[in-house]
Amino acid sequence: MSQNSKFREEPGVKAIPGGLTGYWVIICLVFFLGASQVFAEDELTGRPVMQAYPLGSAPLLDGSVLDDPAWQGVVPGSGFWQVQPNEGQPSTQKTEVYIGFRDSALYIGMVAYDDKPDGIIVTDGRRDSNLNDGDSFRVIIDGLLDRQNGLVFGTNPVGMEYDAQVVKEAASGESGFNLNWDASWSVKARISEIGWSAEMRIPFKTLRYGNGDKQEWGINFQRNIRRNNEVAYWAPLTRQYNLNRVSEAGTIKGIVTPRSRNLKFTPYALGNAQRGGELDGTETDLEVGFDAKYSITPSLTLDLTYNTDFAQVEADEQQVNLDRFNLFFPEKRPFFLENAGQFTVGNSGEAQLFFSRRIGIGEDGDVIPIEGGARVSGKIGNSTNVGFLYMSSEAVDDIAPGNQFTVARVNQEMGNRSSLGAIFVERNGDGSYLVPEQDDKNRTYGIDGRLGIGEYTLINGWAAQTDTPGLDGDDHAYSLRADYDSAEWRHGIEYTEVGENFNPEVGYLRRTEFRKFTTNSLKRIRPDDFLGLLEIRPHYSYQGFWDFDDFKETGFLHLDVHWEWKNGYEFHTGYNIFTDGIKEPFEIIDDVWIQPGSYHESEVGLSFNTNESAPLSAGFRANIGGKFGGDRMILSPWVQYRAGDKFSSSLSVNYHDYELPVTGGDFSVMLARLRLSYSFTPKILLQALVQYNDYDEVLATNLRFSWLRSANTGLYVVYNEVDEQGVGGLPKGREIIVKYSFMFDVFK
Repeated sequence: MSQNSKFREEPGVKAIPGGLTGYWVIICLVFFLGASQVFAEDELTGRPVMQAYPLGSAPLLDGSVLDDPAWQGVVPGSGFWQVQPNEGQPSTQKTEVYIGFRDSALYIGMVAYDDKPDGIIVTDGRRDSNLNDGDSFRVIIDGLLDRQNGLVFGTNPVGMEYDAQVVKEAASGESGFNLNWDASWSVKARISEIGWSAEMRIPFKTLRYGNGDKQEWGINFQRNIRRNNEVAYWAPLTRQYNLNRVSEAGTIKGIVTPRSRNLKFTPYALGNAQRGGELDGTETDLEVGFDAKYSITPSLTLDLTYNTDFAQVEADEQQVNLDRFNLFFPEKRPFFLENAGQFTVGNSGEAQLFFSRRIGIGEDGDVIPIEGGARVSGKIGNSTNVGFLYMSSEAVDDIAPGNQFTVARVNQEMGNRSSLGAIFVERNGDGSYLVPEQDDKNRTYGIDGRLGIGEYTLINGWAAQTDTPGLDGDDHAYSLRADYDSAEWRHGIEYTEVGENFNPEVGYLRRTEFRKFTTNSLKRIRPDDFLGLLEIRPHYSYQGFWDFDDFKETGFLHLDVHWEWKNGYEFHTGYNIFTDGIKEPFEIIDDVWIQPGSYHESEVGLSFNTNESAPLSAGFRANIGGKFGGDRMILSPWVQYRAGDKFSSSLSVNYHDYELPVTGGDFSVMLARLRLSYSFTPKILLQALVQYNDYDEVLATNLRFSWLRSANTGLYVVYNEVDEQGVGGLPKGREIIVKYSFMFDVFK
């Protein structure tokens, strides 16, 4: 269904190759020398240790830990420490964690004692829902003991399943937290007169660990007690960190792992019917395909896919594009999200060397069939990350040629959060869109590294060049960033440069041909019993973009203070000063053109929200000031309502109002978004996403019913509808998709 380009991803940026040998050598030397120094340092000391116990029988897995004879003789770990509201103090409620194992699985039992069980807050039962809005428990497991990566498993008092991958501690500026990773495991929970309790069963096949029968793993636990706005950890952390801080996790000893064989085969069948829109009648289609997963070693996995389909994925959220640069839409497709952090090099959302949405999705959001592919990802030994991805997509008339995509990645981890890596990305097309004498291909070469200095400082850098037929010279890009993050202060500084012909066609560029400088600083203040405040965060940030003729294209100075209360309320008070340098006229909206020049403006920014754990909560964001020689007002109110853990809803509006006397254009654009979901059980869910933009008068509806079995497999019924009500709009388009997938554990 066609939609106005202001509300979709704009065409990919083209640019292309050059030489960076000098940059690469310098960065390699810096990271090798620095990492060799920190590698010799001692491991973190003083972190808690607990013992895992062999179980004589498997727990019943009903959420009852204390009454289950399987847990008798297991000595629990205890002693949780607050990060908030009272940093460094013992948790207000006792928590006990039991860890045992049998031949095929790791078992975790948890008892969350609570002297006010009526005060336990449960807000959602959907898989992977936000655990911060209610009482919850989660664990991070570093099975390879590399102190950088881990797997997170979490739940709440109704037994919701929450799982995620953490790569490189999901450090600042990196996209290393993957909530869309879905594993095969199970959990049950219950509320009782002593509080609430939960039991997890995590198959060893789901985990990643090293060689050897008896192992030590990194581990940490987090408990949230929402009515107190309390967050506590077993291995103590300071206020700037969260559970992802794997380097400061505790240790669990005595785990005996089996010699496991892991082969999972997941076939699917899908039926699709479409009518309206650009179609003259009704079209139907029936497809089958499969995914397969094989563990080469407990830490290295082979994934295969044939006729890949992503019908279960929620529709993209529409965005309003009232600027000169490309929009960024995050990846949501499960196959590409597993171990995605290991393939990520570059600045997320700005300049990425590999962006998986370039595979199987056209420039205007059109679906391009993926014939099949393979991926090997994981670890060799305890410190070498490897990844290889090959995908083949079909040619689609007037949209895309047939393409073969190859990505190769290696990353060597060292001590104190340091690493050094390289990446190669290639698109090899069938030439159907080019004249015969040109090769239809594109390549990207890159290196990256990071260096941990002490506990608080982290330096990140990357350098790359591209190779595209017909484009020569100025095909380089590089970036260097340093961050300091202590309990009280956070500082950052970064320089990025992208050459005129740098062209990662299987990557993402928000803008081309620029030099960028950024800096920021933030202070965390925890006042003592002052107006119920939890934390005050005064901060500033600045970013500037210049072309290679020293013309300033963008400048943005942000001054702000965040006020966060212990009851969950927040208020942000900001002031922005910015410059927009326009070199060529661009159409901000139909028939309204922004003329060349340098525009200097300022605005006030305000943001407020109530306690999001309450059944009814609300908030707003407002920016009021100048833009492009005129006035601009952005209003973004939202409200959400929950009824227990079953029903949740949210309504948000994004309203832009422009008065541009210099360009002769006054206009407004409004985008509204309604989300509704009802959880019959934690595995049976009905949800809706309805979006409307008033400028194009487009109403888009996405309804999804899911009945999950293991991980993300099961039954999906999806209904999509787009109604273009504006002048020249197409007839209402409808689509119904029914998909069923089932995971077979071949060596069960």
